[in-house]
Amino acid sequence: MHHPIQRRRLLRHGLQAGVSLSLASLLPQARACEYFSPHLRITHPYTRATQPGETSIAVTMKFDEVTRADRLVGVQTPVAEGAEIGGLLARPTVDFMIPEGEETWLREDRSYLRLVGLKHPLQVARTYPMTLLFEHGGPVPATLNIDYARFL
Repeated sequence: MHHPIQRRRLLRHGLQAGVSLSLASLLPQARACEYFSPHLRITHPYTRATQPGETSIAVTMKFDEVTRADRLVGVQTPVAEGAEIGGLLARPTVDFMIPEGEETWLREDRSYLRLVGLKHPLQVARTYPMTLLFEHGGPVPATLNIDYARFL
């Protein structure tokens, strides 16, 4: 006489699994190295490994799926004393416009995020916490990945 109870339990678990899968399909699917604000996606924030004595480093990342124009206005990380924008739009503060509907990059051959006042060398394959601060999207916790050193 246990058959109706087991069948009911199996049906209930199957229904719960189906609802979970349905809800999961409605949410943005984050992959490794992707972070979301309410208005955009940030992909793969990374920098290169540093040598002892280096005091600054360029950080690269991509912004896309931008549904509302926003502005990167700050960065907090325990590996550096501060940050600024370097490259084409160089300025001593973090102030980087991210237009709606476009893919925008911070990268070494254009404008980039520069971490200044490094507190220690950044080693290959390490990761460090970083918080990106947006004018409209607020703070977004992310991870800074350390890639191979640049070869000269």
